Amino acid sequence: MKYPVTLGVVCLARTTYDYKAAEELYAKIQIELQQIEGVTWYCLESLVISQEDGLAAAKELASKQIDGLVCISGTFHLGHLVLQLKRELSVPVLLWGLPELPYNGGKIRLNSVCGVNLNASNLYKSGYDDYTVIVQHAIDEDWVDAIRVIKAMKMAKIGIIGYRADGFFNVGVQDNLLFGQTGALVDHYELKEVHDYPVSDKDVASRMQQIKDTFDVSTLSAYQLDRVAQLAAKLDAFYHEMNLSALAIRCWPEFARDFGVSPCAAMSLLQSEGMILACEGDIDGALSMIAHQALGAETPFLFDFSQVDFEQDFALFWHCGVAPCNLWDGTCNRSLDTYFAGGKGVTADFVLKSGALSVLRIDSARGGYRMFLQKATAVPMEKLLKGTYMKAIFERPVKEVLDLVLDNGLAHHSSVVYGAYIKPLEMVAKLKGWKVIQ
Repeated sequence: MKYPVTLGVVCLARTTYDYKAAEELYAKIQIELQQIEGVTWYCLESLVISQEDGLAAAKELASKQIDGLVCISGTFHLGHLVLQLKRELSVPVLLWGLPELPYNGGKIRLNSVCGVNLNASNLYKSGYDDYTVIVQHAIDEDWVDAIRVIKAMKMAKIGIIGYRADGFFNVGVQDNLLFGQTGALVDHYELKEVHDYPVSDKDVASRMQQIKDTFDVSTLSAYQLDRVAQLAAKLDAFYHEMNLSALAIRCWPEFARDFGVSPCAAMSLLQSEGMILACEGDIDGALSMIAHQALGAETPFLFDFSQVDFEQDFALFWHCGVAPCNLWDGTCNRSLDTYFAGGKGVTADFVLKSGALSVLRIDSARGGYRMFLQKATAVPMEKLLKGTYMKAIFERPVKEVLDLVLDNGLAHHSSVVYGAYIKPLEMVAKLKGWKVIQ
């Protein structure tokens, strides 16, 4: 499900052009907009023509707490109008030009493109960069989805339990920079708060049965199985009680020592249900998964670039055993194992399914943010390793992708989802003024 947003719509015009045709086009557009999922629309019914209209439109939409503004140039119009709206509405703007209608008696009827040009120039020269321009019959749903991502980040409450993993300086964040760039807030909790979180025997028993139904648990002791079930219930209850959008976890080195098992297996189960759980205290990684989820992508998760093969031109997307269990390839044995942390590891072990992939890392560095984007394809492979993993082939040589990661000092985690989710994120980066590494 895509993240819900509220969008305002105005249609600008001038009576010296065919404003009646613009009214008809606008009425049709309003009907079509209602078909887009997860959007509350505030469409001003009347054309905005005069400066007085512009002031009234700005005042009305300012009361609706909109997340983005769609300005349709129904015809050419006064240059004041978009500036009046922007002055009252600090939200991204879509400048929408309509294709010209057949000429009528040798006279241009809409001159809409010139109106869009006027608006773009006025905004740019006023210092605004958070506008997007289209000239087409239908709205750009990628722009709508970009607004979803911006809203989801702005409203995010990201929890971190413990801290980042030991020595992983590169996934640390500066909380105020994160807030300034995205609006996301971070709350800190201690590991013990989750370890000691009270849950009912009924909830633990339910999780126990779910684990047995999902995984081959033949290598686990009764104690380990109980600990995984306990932790799944505790993390679930804690996450929802704290009203979190995501939770980053310092999953080693203390976790297995103090709780008895690592959180990997429990995280695999809970991520399959839509919870956003980031390994190793990676808050920017959690933010990346929030962005993917806002687009309607299912069960994003973090992976490491663990292996590259330049001759066969593939990468191994691996992590210790935390990928959402619903992404299993359906063929290999989906099991739990205790291959690390002195037998306290308790990780998920399976190969992930094949399919088209979208990769994202929203990454902070040197006082700012940037965005890493790639397309890839997961292809079938045998179960040869412990942990959760896939064999991924990029649209370009894997060495070029690795060089992008290394030359730009990107953190070693990225979010991956199945499907095509690149264009809206490119728009997010443009609207936020972030560099795109691609």
